[in-house]
Amino acid sequence: MTTKETVLQCLTQADGAAVSGAQMAEQAGVSRAAGWKAICALRDDGYAIDAVTRGGYTLRTDGGRLTAAAVTARLRTPGLAVTALENTDSTNTCVRRLAEDGAPEGTVVVAAAQTAGRGRSGKSFLSPAGTGLYMSVLLRPQLAMGDALLITTAAAVAVAHAVERVAAVTAQIKWVNDVYVDGKKVCGILTEGALDLENGGLRYAILGIGINICPPAGGFPPELAPIAGALTETGGEALRAPLAAAVLDEFFALYPHLTEKPFYDDYVSRSLLTGRQIEVLRGGMHLPATALGIDRDLHLRVRYADGSEENLAAGEVSTRPL
Repeated sequence: MTTKETVLQCLTQADGAAVSGAQMAEQAGVSRAAGWKAICALRDDGYAIDAVTRGGYTLRTDGGRLTAAAVTARLRTPGLAVTALENTDSTNTCVRRLAEDGAPEGTVVVAAAQTAGRGRSGKSFLSPAGTGLYMSVLLRPQLAMGDALLITTAAAVAVAHAVERVAAVTAQIKWVNDVYVDGKKVCGILTEGALDLENGGLRYAILGIGINICPPAGGFPPELAPIAGALTETGGEALRAPLAAAVLDEFFALYPHLTEKPFYDDYVSRSLLTGRQIEVLRGGMHLPATALGIDRDLHLRVRYADGSEENLAAGEVSTRPL
């Protein structure tokens, strides 16, 4: 691990207790000056680390609660209005209600748990308390409905950057909307929209993001265990506010330039599927194919067993065997 990762681990394991500079330096195997630089870097990343007189440093976790103040204090992006909930049916549903009431772009709802979280194709999204971060963002982009894919793919890159920065992991992207760490899915992204019938564009879009920070007590359900993962085994409460702020900052750095696709190369370089044997799920059938890559339109190019090729604009693909 890097010095910053070791210092973060030391502070997290202390569970709110003060850790001296000497302790951190000894655990990280570096000088106290290097430990101090790591503290500064973590603060720049959004962690609330307090210096205690003659006591050392503490990682402030807001009592384990996810609050709007904790997220907003870490944000670098101006103009976002954050609401934090301990529990809700679905953050996307919450934001849709706000959108229909005229809420402005940049309205954000974050939650510690969902009772009716949704994924793509109407699938449920496991969202128990104490395990993850669930958030939705209201957008009012000047985009055609067909360009909504840009929101999803930009968000995938934003999440990848955020989890790498906050949780010190390495992230990949499974086309089109999932983020993976160590071969397991840790994040799903669902973009929903409302059509403007006059111009055929988006009246608004809702970007929903669910991130598994810790495994549920007792582990993931059997049907999810082969594919679901988490960012860390313990101490996830301390990551929620920094992670929410990091995701928002990373996404809104890309958002003004969506049609220019500044994230394209990063998205492609993180592709989990390229070169792998996959199955395209269509009409109840599992079609064996090879993932060849991702084109400039962010479509997945595949070659089927009969040698024919296709660019997929949407749909479900799997790396799991039949």
